[in-house]
Amino acid sequence: MSSKERASLETDSVSDGIDVFAGPHYDGGRDNEELDDEQRRLQLVKTVTDLNSPDVLDRLEELSRQLSTHTVRDGKIVIDPHDFDLHKILANFVYLASQQGIRLRESGVSFLGLSVFGVDESFALVPTVADLAKGPIGAIQAALAKRKIPDRTILDKIDGLAKPGEMVLVLGRPGAGCSSFLKALSGTDFDLFKSVEGDIRYDGIDQESMIKHFKSELIYNPELDTHFPHLTVEQTLKFAIACKTPNIRVNGVSRSDFINAMKEILATVFGLRHTYKTKVGNDFVRGVSGGERKRVSIAEALACRGSIYCWDNATRGLDASTALEYARAIRTSTNLLNTTAFVTIYQAGEQIYETFDKVTILYKGRQIYFGPVTEAKAYFERMGWQCPARQSTAEFLTAVTDPIGRFPKAGFERKVPNTPEEFQAYWLNSPEYKALSEEIKLYNDTVSGDETHKKYYESITQEKMKFARPNSKYTVNFVEQLRLTTLRGFQRTWGDKAYTITLIGAGVSQGLIAGSLYYNTPETVSGAFSRGGAAFFAMLYVALMGLAEVSASFNTRPILMKHKNYSMYHPAADAIGSFFTSIPVAFLVCVFFVLILYFLSNLAREAGKFFVFLLFVFLLQLTMSGLFQAVASLNKTIAGANAFAGVLVLASLMYSSYMIQRPSMHPWFKWISYINPVLYAFEAVMASEFHGRHMECDGTYLVPTGPGFENLSPGQQACAFTGSVLGRTWVLGDDYLELAFTYRFTHVWRNFGIMIGFLIFFVGITALGTEFVRPISGGGDRLLFLKGKVPDTIVLPQDKSASEDEEDIKGSYDNELGKEITAEKHAKNVIFEDLKSKDIFVWKDVDYVIPYDGKDRKLLDNVSGYCIPGTLTALMGESGAGKTTLLNTLAQRIDMGTITGDMLVNGKPLDLSFSRRTGYVQQQDIHVSEVTVRESLRFSARLRRSNDVSDAEKLDYVEKIIQVLDMQDYADALVGKSGSGLNVEQRKKLSIGVELVAKPSLLLFLDEPTSGLDSQSAWAIIKLLRDLANAGQSILCTIHQPSATLFEEFDRLLLLRKGGQTVYFGDIGDKSRVILDYFERNGARKCGSQENPAEYILEAIGAGATASTDCNWFDIWSGSQEKIDTDKERDRLIAESAAKPNDESGYTEKELKLMNNTYATPYFYQFWYVLERNALTFWRDPEYIASKIFLMTMCGLFIGFTFFGIKHTLAGAQNGMFTAFMAVVVSAPVINQIQEKAIKGRELFEGREKLSNTYHWSLMMLTQIIMELPYLIFGATLMFVSLYFPTQANTSGPHAGIFYFTQGVFLQTFASSFGCLILYLAPDLESAAVMVSFLYTFVVVFSGVVQPLKLMPGFWTFMHKVSPYTYYIQNLASSILHGRKIHCSQKELAIFNPPSGQTCQQFAGAFVEASGGYLDNPNATSNCGFCSFQNADQYLWTVSMKYGYRWRNIGFFSVYFIFNTSLLLILYYIFRYKKFNPLAFLSKKK
Repeated sequence: MSSKERASLETDSVSDGIDVFAGPHYDGGRDNEELDDEQRRLQLVKTVTDLNSPDVLDRLEELSRQLSTHTVRDGKIVIDPHDFDLHKILANFVYLASQQGIRLRESGVSFLGLSVFGVDESFALVPTVADLAKGPIGAIQAALAKRKIPDRTILDKIDGLAKPGEMVLVLGRPGAGCSSFLKALSGTDFDLFKSVEGDIRYDGIDQESMIKHFKSELIYNPELDTHFPHLTVEQTLKFAIACKTPNIRVNGVSRSDFINAMKEILATVFGLRHTYKTKVGNDFVRGVSGGERKRVSIAEALACRGSIYCWDNATRGLDASTALEYARAIRTSTNLLNTTAFVTIYQAGEQIYETFDKVTILYKGRQIYFGPVTEAKAYFERMGWQCPARQSTAEFLTAVTDPIGRFPKAGFERKVPNTPEEFQAYWLNSPEYKALSEEIKLYNDTVSGDETHKKYYESITQEKMKFARPNSKYTVNFVEQLRLTTLRGFQRTWGDKAYTITLIGAGVSQGLIAGSLYYNTPETVSGAFSRGGAAFFAMLYVALMGLAEVSASFNTRPILMKHKNYSMYHPAADAIGSFFTSIPVAFLVCVFFVLILYFLSNLAREAGKFFVFLLFVFLLQLTMSGLFQAVASLNKTIAGANAFAGVLVLASLMYSSYMIQRPSMHPWFKWISYINPVLYAFEAVMASEFHGRHMECDGTYLVPTGPGFENLSPGQQACAFTGSVLGRTWVLGDDYLELAFTYRFTHVWRNFGIMIGFLIFFVGITALGTEFVRPISGGGDRLLFLKGKVPDTIVLPQDKSASEDEEDIKGSYDNELGKEITAEKHAKNVIFEDLKSKDIFVWKDVDYVIPYDGKDRKLLDNVSGYCIPGTLTALMGESGAGKTTLLNTLAQRIDMGTITGDMLVNGKPLDLSFSRRTGYVQQQDIHVSEVTVRESLRFSARLRRSNDVSDAEKLDYVEKIIQVLDMQDYADALVGKSGSGLNVEQRKKLSIGVELVAKPSLLLFLDEPTSGLDSQSAWAIIKLLRDLANAGQSILCTIHQPSATLFEEFDRLLLLRKGGQTVYFGDIGDKSRVILDYFERNGARKCGSQENPAEYILEAIGAGATASTDCNWFDIWSGSQEKIDTDKERDRLIAESAAKPNDESGYTEKELKLMNNTYATPYFYQFWYVLERNALTFWRDPEYIASKIFLMTMCGLFIGFTFFGIKHTLAGAQNGMFTAFMAVVVSAPVINQIQEKAIKGRELFEGREKLSNTYHWSLMMLTQIIMELPYLIFGATLMFVSLYFPTQANTSGPHAGIFYFTQGVFLQTFASSFGCLILYLAPDLESAAVMVSFLYTFVVVFSGVVQPLKLMPGFWTFMHKVSPYTYYIQNLASSILHGRKIHCSQKELAIFNPPSGQTCQQFAGAFVEASGGYLDNPNATSNCGFCSFQNADQYLWTVSMKYGYRWRNIGFFSVYFIFNTSLLLILYYIFRYKKFNPLAFLSKKK
């Protein structure tokens, strides 16, 4: 139990009954009066150990229910001692705490003149690829323009006071500064702001001191729930409590007992006991429900035992009943812990509002009220504003800050304030403000900062663990933090077993592929290259595996930042803990991979050498993972981290000295080899493998050889292999390594030390980066306009002066009221005229069953209903009742499970035209972020309305819809991403607009259109739907948290309970009377006149996390007269409409025929517009294009200057081949970039456009491939220039031209089509990246470079012929090397002696003639130098390459492109469009 809990126990006392919250002099009942210290102690120990007993926990739940509705103004808490005896625990706890000298902490907050400043970036111009052309000049211009941007006042001089135990509600519309206010109070994310000013005191301690010494007392709970998804609820809570367990505990209970007791108390109060063993989960990992996850967030924050809490929009996305439970849970926490709480809530109902003590209202960053919740409404009514009937107080208070949503009383139109400044001035001159100022002054005079500081310091010092630094803000010391984070790391690994299994599976399969490729490598010199290849492949594989660490690191960053704000542990402790956790998994993967590769490849069968191989591969895996984690920790964006990681991979592999040996390296890059961990691991493995190995010279390597050269005496034959010695027909492995690589066996253990050094360095950098680099950068919502399209009403911040600013704001507010009224009068009636629907949609006895856990699960149970033109029907129920499921079922958007029942239009079954004649607005606002609002609407109108309608008419209708939705001001603004683009309300309006421009003639479905909006935005959306319904449109809409006024805008309600069972379907009635009468008549309590009917109904049917009801409302409905009446009405509608002939439906025969086409427009018409939109997504994403160009140019320069001026030696020929090989390898990171861009298009198409038949599915993929090509070819051209010319290869047309065509054009067509092939078939982007790595290694390995064709096992030679890279590398290598003469360097010559009396030419001339090499000194009589090749073409032929194949290969490239694209279309159609599941097909056959 925390010190704040104990503090709370001292503050409250009771008048009747027993004083639960008594202090040390507690005298609460005869049975407890005479207890001595020892008896109290024993009683308490027994109670804490009993905390697992269901009886005690049930009583605790009962207490939590009482505490949740109690506010400070209600006086003291009374608990009946006969009914409840938990008071013994609490009273004893407090008594013993004070007896044992355990100090308690609590604090109020006062703030005067709190101001927050940020950068004014409300608008900006859209950057395009054209901006890249300006190069550095553009960058300088942008930087100068940024300096001119003035600061923006986010919060302006805010005052207030919250005493310990009080709850303050913070109200305001999005952009009012509510979140900034909470962050400023809690000292969170200050680096997002330019500055924070004002006098903020925590019971006398100023903010700077508080943040420096007692940051752990300030807790900011963010709006979004971020948790490790694979941890269970129990693990999450225990970890949080363990990080905050005090050193001195009551009665000295053990650490583990304390953690368990706290866990039980928190889980019981927040109803989480049943979820202990369930994963927390997130949007992608299945876990607890959204509501339960929010409760986990609250419990975790409370486990941190702060004294001041700031809760940001805690009820986001919850239904009304669950939202109320949250407010009560937070109320419980302030009552139990005597903490101070500030809470922002967007759509707060009356009951939620009443749980608070005080409220403050913010209007565009200015405070317009702060005071008791009971007086706020009266304050604004006195000001002259009118609260409409049944509008909740919180809605009214928010509406006052909305020019459209507020209504002045009669006679006050000219007297009320209008702008934020006027409201602020009114507040500052009010008696309420004067009273607040006096109260703050009085409070600050009564508290002493020094005394509070002393209390805090003593209390926190008591709590700190041994060896924790005195000034540390953390409770436990670093070693304990390390222990806890390491333990959590193992729990995460265990929770996410699938990932570990995937890693091991990939290791095994790669081991098998590479092992079989290098199968039984010969012991002779001909196997030496392959032996090196097998070792290099092991290095390559673990290096590439490390790349996955980049994205993984970014996934956990928000969670670490949250925990750092909670002062739970150093992020560095987690970084080091994660490293320890990764060791066992890395070891397992390594063991499987190395075992298979090592023995299949026939590497040295000696224990010592095997374990050296395993040790260094394992060390390299840890080191490379550490390197990429360090890169990720130092970068703020994943794109930047990936670009750096791509260049580092290239550098580390190239300078491993396998491709280019140290002697051949140029001095300007040679230093890289000395700081490259891959080189040290590779050297150790190679030196160990080749140490002491005698490699016999065989086949082509023995010179001279063949007929006539048998039985030569020693010294007359030589080995044409690096490291050969005159007179020996074998080569010593150590000599070969020394000459070829400058490797020595004596370096093995030196390298072990260096590797350990690298590992410690990278882990250290990761720890520092994680601790100090923040991944987020500030900035609020801003609109991005096209150049030349900024509306006149908007001025860019750097162009406006302060005086203009004031005038603009005042003018725009005066205009806004009038603008809305005139728009409604003139526009809406005219536009809505042609929206009148003619059809009736009815559904009857709809059931929906899905397979779940091996059984069937019913999601919809016999649901019936109908939609009539001109009506607005609401679909309600608690979270998980099946609202969205019913909507998707009716809209024909379900592709699994079994649906039964009838769905009829005009009494007839649905036909192909149904999806064309309906609009469906999804809960998620999925749009293309790089197009404007107007372009989005035009795209939808052009492709979803028939070709019979002229283009001019379609575009004219788009303009009308823009007017109706009041989107003129941002019609030319980009949709953008959240924070930089449209805000939540604007996105929702666009989602509705996209469906309206398609002119749905039958029905409009909407899924939770008000979720995540504030009450005013929600009202604007529902008002629009009401207007549409009045114009004759049929609308069916699910809704989450409707206020009374919103609820009454609907005509009819379909109410579901869990299990998809109907509880009510029928009219709502005037002031909701019809539906309220139904519930009151059938056993529900009476609804109060001020209650929200929607909340009342949900409460009546027992909706919510902990609510329950005695009535079975499904049975009541099934037997009610209302059900009989609605069934009769339903059947009448079916019979009447079915009897009508077709020509009465109002459609011509041609219209009916056109409606039955799947798509509204022809294929090539669609192609043009989809291509145009795709072109814009590339053109307006200069960051993507720049990163592509940067990657390709940097890699080109890197390869070009690494192989600068390729020499005419044997090593030069080999370097020429590796140049070609590396030019091809670069396409791996390029493919990753392509996929990152393409996934957005797939998500949009599958999430929205496929379901509404906007355009043909194949166009999504074809246009993506086509649009990638110009940018890829441009990047590849720069790469060609920066790579080809530094190598000083032949620059004539036939050489440079073939290289450019192959690498600059055809290789890019392959990259684009291959990347899209994998991405569009993969389940997600991460899987696509893994598949690319896997298939890419596969394709590269068989290209004949790392293992020559003649050494491949027969089984794999077909892969060499199939691998496209075989032919790309053939063309690239032959264009560099064709026609080059080779002059062997001295160490490349094979030296032998001719028989006495013969010259070299006389002795070996015939052999040289036959073999194709040349003699260096034909006339010499000793030390004949033989070079294996005269020209590079001979060398190329040894690796099965020929310049003459170039045009044949270009034919192959075209075939590969066509094959990839065709395969993509076929497989996408089968597996993703038609969703064919081969496993399900097979199981049916069985």
